Amino acid sequence: MKKLLFLFDTDPVPSVFDTVVGYDGGADHITGYGNVTPENVGALVDGTIYTRGGSEKKSTAIFVGGGNMAAGEAVLAAVKKRFFGPFRVSVMLDSNGSNTTAAAGVALVAKAAGSLEGKKAVVLAGTGPVGMRSAALLAREGAQVTLCGRSLDKAQASTDAVNKRFGVSVVAAETPDAGSRARIIKGQNIVFSAGAIGLELVPEEAWKDEASIEFVADYNAQPPLGIGGIEAMDKGKDRHGKKSFGALGIGGLKLKLHRACVGQLFDNTEQVLDAEDIYALAKKMA
Repeated sequence: MKKLLFLFDTDPVPSVFDTVVGYDGGADHITGYGNVTPENVGALVDGTIYTRGGSEKKSTAIFVGGGNMAAGEAVLAAVKKRFFGPFRVSVMLDSNGSNTTAAAGVALVAKAAGSLEGKKAVVLAGTGPVGMRSAALLAREGAQVTLCGRSLDKAQASTDAVNKRFGVSVVAAETPDAGSRARIIKGQNIVFSAGAIGLELVPEEAWKDEASIEFVADYNAQPPLGIGGIEAMDKGKDRHGKKSFGALGIGGLKLKLHRACVGQLFDNTEQVLDAEDIYALAKKMA
């Protein structure tokens, strides 16, 4: 029985990245659909749940992707609503790669730290999907988390969404410039950078002598990196007495995790892989 993965992408064009990793994860064939919404996903789901029976059904799975996490969450909710009784297949949500990327980053830091309980953590430029998921996972590990954005309104909206979704108590902060970002990291134990390509959020001088900082992690692989003074390949490298993690150092685990999750979808029809389950697997793999 061929393992069929159906990519429901909220963007106009299905992701090439997610397609390639889907094949590497064990799918025999992938069919991608773009512009998927809660309103039009029902017929697509029906095609996955009514065509195979019994144990054959586990060889069909759904991957929800696209660049917008809120849109992806809405599609996932609509997919699950379509399931009933044995008429279901396993499904994974990874909009913008945020679940697998954040899970890999936080898992690596958690492993290096031993425990994140009570640690003070800040997520710079944290209003995007990866930053929000990172803040949530850090908070679930017991860290005291501040999510930063250029405007307080946007940071607060992102924080409210994280707290509602995950039942945590992340706080918001406004950091519109280099000076405010340099100030916010003082007294922190963990600094994550989840900013856009091409913007250094904090220079090396702002963090290298800050005694409280134990870990710095940056998701941006293209120079200039979000955290100055580290390198994309860093994976727990000691820099100024702190352990640093770069985008490619994190990315190795992210790709392995993404592939493993896809492979796991075909184990049975009952799985809904969102941040929590993906992170649990990341911790085992880290």
